[in-house]
Amino acid sequence: MQPINEEAAVRPLVRGILKGSLQQIRHIAAVRPAGAQGLVADVYGRAHREFGVIAPPLALHSPAPEVLAASWMLLRETLLVEGHVGRAAKEAVATAVSQANECPYCVEVHQAKLDTLPDADAAAHQALSDWARTSADATGGRRVLPADAAGAPEIYGVAVTFHYLNRMVRLFLPDSPVPDAAPRAGRAPVMRMVARAMRPDTGTTVRAGDSLDLLPQAPLPQDLAWAESSPHVAGALARAVAAVDTCAERWIPEPVRELVRAELAVHDGVAPGPSRVWLQVALEGLPTGQLPAARLALLIALAPYQLTDADIEDFRAVHDSDRELVELASWAALTAAVRIGARFPVPGPTASAAR
Repeated sequence: MQPINEEAAVRPLVRGILKGSLQQIRHIAAVRPAGAQGLVADVYGRAHREFGVIAPPLALHSPAPEVLAASWMLLRETLLVEGHVGRAAKEAVATAVSQANECPYCVEVHQAKLDTLPDADAAAHQALSDWARTSADATGGRRVLPADAAGAPEIYGVAVTFHYLNRMVRLFLPDSPVPDAAPRAGRAPVMRMVARAMRPDTGTTVRAGDSLDLLPQAPLPQDLAWAESSPHVAGALARAVAAVDTCAERWIPEPVRELVRAELAVHDGVAPGPSRVWLQVALEGLPTGQLPAARLALLIALAPYQLTDADIEDFRAVHDSDRELVELASWAALTAAVRIGARFPVPGPTASAAR
């Protein structure tokens, strides 16, 4: 009877977390479900049916509808759709990537979800976790994946998605979905119940590719050729990258975008720092008006742990809309994640050829 009593004791806190979770989002005002319209309402409705909740890591994208759709598409088609790889293996990868990126919010959520799933092959999941923790390193990402070739696009897709989401979550959310005032002893049962709420509605089937209609068709980036054998993963990556890039190209100055790409091209996966001297050097020569956007984009892409509220305030002094903040952050985070994914070897006969 003890587990039942434990769950009964924390159920009110779980309801409060789920109901008020969007209030945790910082720096921007997320669209509330009751006020959602158009593409935002469409994504929210799908997320509620197929994920069980409109989770803060998704809702934080809502000031930029196309970016919201791209983020849902990535999460759904890589993590939620079960193809050659089961959900537990994918949650193990999501948790390990989040650990490597020091994103405690994502670690807490996805470890809790993993703990609710049957672990039929603990040794295989441990091997995937070990790979995922080094997937951002210049050499680690080139290691042959400990999974069969048919499942590689799904695993790689989860890794890219969480290298992206971790950067967004670190900027816009606190360290935990559980309020600080919650008793420490109650955190584990609270998260287990939250994780159980993260499931499709009864009778809903999460079918591969059903989210692709949210955004226009687009070509798969050449760096992500490993996804070609999985149409739904490839489609999600292609459409998401194209949508986020299009939003960025509307207003982020080209010199800023070129600077971020150049810094990522020579980045070896080792976090810069502990000082921000590297940032000062990288920004030399940019016009003063472009510095806030370039500084914020570089920090999100390369060193999220060095972000400060002052960096956000400097950006907002020049670009005061929530949409611009979300679009810049999304572009920087996804550009970094795609660069990491570009190191993953194509599965199959060519897998041993590091690119």
